[in-house]
Amino acid sequence: MDAKTIFKSGTRMASLGLIVPEGAKELGEKINGHLVDWAEGSPEYKETFIVESQCPRFSSGDGKGIIKGTVRGMDLYFIVDMGNYSCQYRLFDRQNAMSPDDHFQDLKRLIQAASGKAHRVNVIMPLLYGGRQHRRSYRESLDCAVALQELQAMGVSNIITFDAHDARVQNAAPLMGFDNVMPHYQVLKKLIHDFPDLLVDRSHFMVVSPDEGAMNRNMYYASVLGVDLGMFYKRRDYSSIVNGRNPIVAHEYLGDSVEGKDIFISDDIISSGESMLDIAYELKKRKARRIFAYATYAIFTNGLAAFDKAYSDGVLSGVLGSNLTYRTPELLFRPWFHEVDCSKYIAYFISALNHEMSVSEIIDPHTKIRALLKDHGFCPPDEG
Repeated sequence: MDAKTIFKSGTRMASLGLIVPEGAKELGEKINGHLVDWAEGSPEYKETFIVESQCPRFSSGDGKGIIKGTVRGMDLYFIVDMGNYSCQYRLFDRQNAMSPDDHFQDLKRLIQAASGKAHRVNVIMPLLYGGRQHRRSYRESLDCAVALQELQAMGVSNIITFDAHDARVQNAAPLMGFDNVMPHYQVLKKLIHDFPDLLVDRSHFMVVSPDEGAMNRNMYYASVLGVDLGMFYKRRDYSSIVNGRNPIVAHEYLGDSVEGKDIFISDDIISSGESMLDIAYELKKRKARRIFAYATYAIFTNGLAAFDKAYSDGVLSGVLGSNLTYRTPELLFRPWFHEVDCSKYIAYFISALNHEMSVSEIIDPHTKIRALLKDHGFCPPDEG
């Protein structure tokens, strides 16, 4: 059933409302645009589903959440971007960039501002707050687990996140809905659209996992595409700690030859990008043809210069990243960056949940990927 049919069926559980803080404004407006378009001609139509809200700050840094419209009886969806450091506020007459901690506090403020009047509260948090601190080693905090427990205690019914670093953190709040969504179809659609000369078969294409932690996502791509899978593992120096981690000594490769093949590498996040670049250079030494890297969250904490060089040197042919978190204007204008738009995917998810419909077909994109491959002349692996 398509989205317009869902809206016209009139089976919604409650009136739909979106709460979109400043940090997620771009993504939220795109999602709202899809929902408004689908609702046209149905009893549910509104000019916008966004309920105006605000999180002003006092000069001391204290803040508050304000919702400027009624939310009584609504099925509310709070759309937040924990990684949008471009948002700023005045603190003792200085500009202060918002951290994930600030965004999380604002989310809780806005949930409080709803005052328990909503029919249901859902949180769409693509970049999971504290997600990289997902397990305890020695005496350490468990930030993500505690955050999920806080949201559950505040009455949140569902969390929708994308490509969680470790989805097992949901075990901290087992009574709350938790969907970890993977935009596999959107990524492959963008890759094949922007590089139409790709030959997706065993002779010309290969998937390589950047480390053992990313094996599952890369195994999925290799399986649905019917190509071979290789893997790098990180050899670390466990005798020292640099920036909170044991430094990587080398990346060791396991797998078939990559010579003459186009390579696709997928990971959840490009932070500094050092590991991804090390792997790309290593694959080039092994005579790989073209290398395409994808990260759901391409944040480039160390800037873009190293990737500019890798692209100009012919090491990287393209980097794909989603619009699920903030991207700098500089990144968006880079010729090597290809943005994967996930707003329609989220809108489908919201529409299905709001109408109490199964989301299994949305979560499992296998059928769509098979159709995509057929449309571009490739034979899905299970069809010989």
